[in-house]
Formats: sequence, C-alpha cells, structure tokens
Amino acid sequence: MSEEASANRIDLSLERELPLRLPEWVKRSVLNTEENRQVRQILKAEKLNTICESGRCPNKGECYASGTATFLLMGPICTRTCRFCSVNKGLPPPLEEDEPLRVARAAKEMGLNHVVLTSVNRDELPDQGANHFAKTIQTLYDTIPGVAVEILTPDFQGRKESIEIVLAAGPTVFNHNVETVPRLYRRVRPGSKYDRSLKVLAMAKEINPEIKTKSGLMLGLGETQEEIKAVLCDLRKVDCDFLTLGQYLRPTRDNLPVQRYVTPQEFEELADYAWSVGFKMVHSGPLVRSSYHAKEMAGKL
Repeated sequence: MSEEASANRIDLSLERELPLRLPEWVKRSVLNTEENRQVRQILKAEKLNTICESGRCPNKGECYASGTATFLLMGPICTRTCRFCSVNKGLPPPLEEDEPLRVARAAKEMGLNHVVLTSVNRDELPDQGANHFAKTIQTLYDTIPGVAVEILTPDFQGRKESIEIVLAAGPTVFNHNVETVPRLYRRVRPGSKYDRSLKVLAMAKEINPEIKTKSGLMLGLGETQEEIKAVLCDLRKVDCDFLTLGQYLRPTRDNLPVQRYVTPQEFEELADYAWSVGFKMVHSGPLVRSSYHAKEMAGKL
C-alpha cells in the first residue's frame, strides 16, 4: 500500500465506531471530597463556566478536590465545530461585563495563586475576545496580589493585534494548543489551521520574547509517531517552551471515536524525544491535559 493510500485509510477510519475497551491507565475514580464540593459551590455562586465541566475532563474530580479549576471565559457556547471537543457549538450570547470580577472573586475565595484561564472561540467579536481576556487578567492582578495567570487562548484568527492586547496584560504563561497533526486538521479541527496556530505561538514570542509559551497535542486520533515528532520540531522552531501530551478520550458519542489508546511507555518515549529537541518543560501521559498540574509545571523553571 502506498504512503498516500495508507494516510487516506487512516483518515477514513476516524469515522468508524471502534469498540475499544478503556484501559486501566486512563480510568479515574470520583473524588467526592469536601474540597470538591466547596469548589463546585463557589463556581455555582459566581455563575462561572469551567472547561473541566464543559470539556468533560477526566481530571475534574482530582482538580476540584485539590481546590482548583480552569475558568472558561466568554460563555459556554463556541463558534467553531471542533470534533474532539464537547463544548456546545452555536451563536454565543453577548459578553458578560462582570465576568472578570466574578472570576477574580472565585479565584480569591478558592485561595489560588496560579490561575488558568481559557475560553471558547468568539469569532463573531471584532477582537475575538482579546480585550475580555486582558480585562480578566488585570482584574485578577488587582484582586490577588502576586497571583500568576496562565492563559490558554484560541487562535484569534491569527490577528497580531488581538495577541498584543492579551500579552499587554502580562500573563505568566501563554498557551495555545496545536491539538493534532497537520494531516488530521480538516477532520479534527474544522475552522482552524495548523500553520495559523504555529503563527500564533511565533507572534507571542515576537511580541514578548520573555513570555513562556506552551502548546499541546491529543494523541490517539490516527496520527503516526513520525507526524508527532514533526509537530514537536515545528513547535521548537517557533521557540515554544512548554509541551503537554495526553490521550484523546471521546467525551460524547457525537465526537470522534478513539483510534488507539497510547501506552504509558509510548508517552514516556515521546517525552524523552521532546526533551531532546529542546523543550524546557514536558508533561506527557495518558491523562495529561493543558492545565493539568499547570502551577507545578510553570513553577519548575
């Protein structure tokens, strides 16, 4: 079989329903602790969204139990239709002007000194939500002295002026995920572009060379080892500092099926490769996610 035919076969297989049994290394137990309940109560009281809930993250119980969460800004509805993501799609409501203050109040009550912010795509907004990000960052700094703020942003349609607005607020870490390999973009991330995501990371470094940049991939969607390594090299070419690699887990039956469960040993081997090409911090494992242990990852430098 030719290389092109093999690639096409892998692409088409993404539509198949594969009865893959969940291996032990990706199973999580529910942690219904008092800390877990307190976090849920704070989020509910402030009427805040989290990617932990909207994205059906497998680490939600652990993170809530440790007193943390990743805030999802600008509502629970995304303007893009990425097929790996369980966040609702459609036309979002208007921005809530008091959301930055509610996020800051919640973070303070939770006792956070490292806050992670992410958002849905807001392609209908002139700035794609950049000013709302910046306002939230600044409000956190005003509310919690000494807090670190890590942001996981959309691509802002590749607009430099939006990235400049966000970076002017002074986040500690700028994260934008490439998510998958170029060959799978059209199927996995319709509406997004691999080269544009690399450009976002490159522009962030160009605007502020001191900022720590971060990116991540989900594995198990049909990519090859060679493709993964090529992406890691591309990320280093734009001077990306931090890397996360984790297993894709199908959040609902409306999302793409898992093609393969990557073993812990393979994640370790990919981590070794990532270190060898120059990443300053690497977190690689089946249950690793962009904001999983983000404080510990950023604090090791």
